[in-house]
Amino acid sequence: MNRSKNFNSIFVFVIILLFAVVLLEYGRGLISTNNVTYTRTSLEMDVAAGRVRYVVIMPNAETPTGAVKVSFNDGSDDVTFNSTDVAAIESYLNENHVMAEVKDVPADNVLINGIVPIVAIIIVMVFLMTLFSNAQNNNAGNSKMMNFGKSRAKMSTKEDNKVTLNDVAGLKEEKEQLSEIIEFLKDPEKFTKVGARIPKGVLLEGAPGTGKTLLARAVAGEAGVPFFTISGSDFVEMFVGVGASRVRDLFAEAKKNSPCIVFIDEIDAVARRRGTGMGGGHDEREQTLNQMLVEMDGFGVNEGIIVMAATNRVDILDPAILRPGRFDRKITVSRPDIGGREDILKVHARNKPLAEDVDMKQVAQTTAGFTGADLENLLNESAINAAMEDRAFIKQDDINKAFVQVGIGTEKHSRIISDKEKKITAYHETGHAILFHVLPEVGPVHTISIIPTGLGAAGYTMPLPENDDMFLTKSKMLQDIMVSLGGRIAEEIVFGDITTGASSDIRKATQEARSMVTKYGMSDSIGVVNYDDNEEDVFIGYDISHSKKHSELMAGEIDKEVRTIIEKCYTKAKEIILQYEDILHSCSALLIEKEKIGREEFEALFEGHEITTDVAVDI
Repeated sequence: MNRSKNFNSIFVFVIILLFAVVLLEYGRGLISTNNVTYTRTSLEMDVAAGRVRYVVIMPNAETPTGAVKVSFNDGSDDVTFNSTDVAAIESYLNENHVMAEVKDVPADNVLINGIVPIVAIIIVMVFLMTLFSNAQNNNAGNSKMMNFGKSRAKMSTKEDNKVTLNDVAGLKEEKEQLSEIIEFLKDPEKFTKVGARIPKGVLLEGAPGTGKTLLARAVAGEAGVPFFTISGSDFVEMFVGVGASRVRDLFAEAKKNSPCIVFIDEIDAVARRRGTGMGGGHDEREQTLNQMLVEMDGFGVNEGIIVMAATNRVDILDPAILRPGRFDRKITVSRPDIGGREDILKVHARNKPLAEDVDMKQVAQTTAGFTGADLENLLNESAINAAMEDRAFIKQDDINKAFVQVGIGTEKHSRIISDKEKKITAYHETGHAILFHVLPEVGPVHTISIIPTGLGAAGYTMPLPENDDMFLTKSKMLQDIMVSLGGRIAEEIVFGDITTGASSDIRKATQEARSMVTKYGMSDSIGVVNYDDNEEDVFIGYDISHSKKHSELMAGEIDKEVRTIIEKCYTKAKEIILQYEDILHSCSALLIEKEKIGREEFEALFEGHEITTDVAVDI
């Protein structure tokens, strides 16, 4: 497209240049055009008056006609007129002793009259041929103007796709599940001779950033087959029938390049459950989905076309596309555990020089809940921090700083805080830290800071979980609630007053307590019954009347039980903090002095204290 724009610009420039040349020559001709108001009589009168200085006579080829140019003594503009008898004028001027010169009439300009028209015709012909050629190329490719129904999928060949399973870390089980697909694409006879049918479709579901697209690309790279990639949103346009046409074209191209992999990213954009729109069941998106269902069901057995799709909203997909024969296999791509995170960090650190103090295991511990994309971003931010300090390697401090930037927000060292606010923040964060250290299922503490962050927090307390929890126990959830309330409790103990700084902590504690009661059945008075309201998006036209699963009386009981859990956790947490009140004051003083302390400095304050683990909360 850029080349076409450049050609059009050059064409317009050449046309303007030719027009300027023609206009210039034409202007010169205008200077010599006949002045109908000046005649031979006028010339004789001017000669008699002595006004004529010089005369140029330009006879035509067919004499005696020609042109006469008259110059005047008083500086007036020259005058040119045509004469039917230039010889008589010449004799008259000689008789009256007026200087006269006879010149040939200027010949026609060969450039203007001959070459320029030919060049202009050639340029116009080349321009028209180029337009015709571009139109043909657009018809053969993906023209937005003329071929809306063509597939927009991009095909990568074995030479283009260099991604293999070695580039995918932290997804061991997921790679094992996909190994069958790779084996089939490499050696289909191995399966067909025993009557096996390879899955037609593989649906990768998981949180954003877990590596679904990378997995699909790695499968194609390992198998060495063509890889078609397209987004679900690329199918649907404002024109009716375009989406279905693109689906047909996509699968037609896939059959030509069999065996191959067709990967549809964000398939929920086109495969949402039918009958959920305001326009009924015949809108453009549903036509596209219907065509996709037909194409996937119409595959011949083991044609060698594997359809892979990725989504993080499998709950809203149409049931028809999830049945066997379409997406036969569903693979959940989970967030990596501590070992997976360490492997992912090592993969992303291949091309990054690291200092000796970098501890990948510790980084993996502190990044619980991070996806592969989060970890890549963490190391990238670390590299940026190192580059900003003109270093050619990454230190552990760079990673720690990047972790705060990514998870909590950039620390604002320049922000001016009053001594009173700094003291309140120090006691607030120490309240959290003491509970992190004492309670057995939530610690230990990694960093405590009273430096404000970009997300509006006045400080933060960062734990260092040693393991990833597959599920939560009742005692763990109660301890989480106690930790959330620790900052508010410390403010009340020391200042006898409370601030708004604990608002997010209270919201978190309330949400966890409500989940214990309504979702997990962890309340004896409410019972082992699920009262959790479905908070997923309500489909307009499908479930417009969203009713609660319990009565108003039960809603009151739930609220009462949530409040009871919060109050009992508050009381128990307050007892623990009062037990370590001396640590509360000494740690706060240290924070006010240094603004940030690490695990070693914090745990040193507990020397000589016996830590009790009897923290049961009776609810």
